[in-house]
Amino acid sequence: MKTSARKQFEGEVVQLTHGAVNDEVTLRTVDGLDIVAIITHGSAKTLGLAVGKQAFALVKASSVIVMVDVSKNQVSARNCIAGTVTAVTTGAVNSEVTIGAGSAQIAAIVTNESVERLGLAVGQAATAIFKASSVIVGVES
Repeated sequence: MKTSARKQFEGEVVQLTHGAVNDEVTLRTVDGLDIVAIITHGSAKTLGLAVGKQAFALVKASSVIVMVDVSKNQVSARNCIAGTVTAVTTGAVNSEVTIGAGSAQIAAIVTNESVERLGLAVGQAATAIFKASSVIVGVES
């Protein structure tokens, strides 16, 4: 499957918590990363999600926040993936910052001002953060 989302995580549903309106889905990738998504109960039902089912999670680069010198317990976002900056591509206003965590590469679009302020450069430790509500879950049809 091809999409415009910059990051596609493939894995297995390892936890599914049903709610009246929304369900919380935890997807574990082959690399052992846990990606948490909040989707409607109706969507979870339509997708046939269940523990053990193969699925994928999509995250747009514009939904990813980059932080340095932060730990997972300091932010409210459910998805905090610590890694190392592997690339910085500078544009006129924004830059694309790629953070590598194991074999996962997570792209984020941030302002050039933020890149400079945070001192983002290849080899620097950084954390990719995105809310569970920013994650799209899908299954192969």
